[in-house]
Amino acid sequence: MNEKLVSMVTINDLKELEYSESELTPQQRLAIRNFDRFRYKTLTSVKSETKFHKEFQRLLVLANLNSYEEFLKDEYC
Repeated sequence: MNEKLVSMVTINDLKELEYSESELTPQQRLAIRNFDRFRYKTLTSVKSETKFHKEFQRLLVLANLNSYEEFLKDEYC
């Protein structure tokens, strides 16, 4: 199995840890805030219901399959 995939931590992993009251690092908290801000901006800018559902699904995939470190990049701040 690919070692990188096994050890990758996603936004949803961090949210589960947060809900279970586990301690998160400042970078992990920042990644969650950046993702939530990005999600809000993305979904509130959508004008049609069809596009909203498409973007919502895309955001679900991002939260489930990307490393949380992706959301530390400037484009998500």
